[in-house]
Amino acid sequence: MFEELVESVAQKERFRVAANKLLNQCFLLRKREDTKKEYIFVRQNRELFLPFFDLLGYDLKINEDQGVIGIVNQFGTGRLQLGKYESVFLLILRVLYVEKRRELGTFSEEVTVLMEEIREKYAMLKIKAKPLMDKGMERHMISLFRRYNLIQNLDSDVSQPDARIVIYPSIIMAVDVEDINAYYTMTEQKLREYAGGSTDGESEEDFDTGAAD
Repeated sequence: MFEELVESVAQKERFRVAANKLLNQCFLLRKREDTKKEYIFVRQNRELFLPFFDLLGYDLKINEDQGVIGIVNQFGTGRLQLGKYESVFLLILRVLYVEKRRELGTFSEEVTVLMEEIREKYAMLKIKAKPLMDKGMERHMISLFRRYNLIQNLDSDVSQPDARIVIYPSIIMAVDVEDINAYYTMTEQKLREYAGGSTDGESEEDFDTGAAD
């Protein structure tokens, strides 16, 4: 199945780069300049990538409507385990993505929120152990989820309330829920559950990644 790659050094290199980006970053996005070429290459050569990732134990997911390609481990490994506050932050991103997409009234590939909107969602939870996020926590969260191509900060100083955060549609692919209303309800319920607890440091949530952490 890789005969065409054997004949072309350039094609082999493109295959290697795309496969490694998926394994390390989990998602390729059509709208991101640093993954656009790989997204197109994988989409155009899916007949090569599907058996390759299947051999490694991954399902290759291609959503052309949203412009996202991701991989999910078939055996339940390669899942990033998150602590309580990381889980809360991820769920807030999911809620904001769905809400903003509804406001736009279109099947948008991405949405942009302000850091202040994330803070407001968090504060509404009234988590006793940590009612407000500090700057270090915010920077950690943005860095963590940016690593997996779930978000991107447009402004370098994310501590500013008007700092813009792009939320990519990969936030939905990270959790396998087909119905968006059921997904929204599930997310809201999880947030309420986390708000009611006070335990620090526990692994509360998993999301599918191509790379084990």
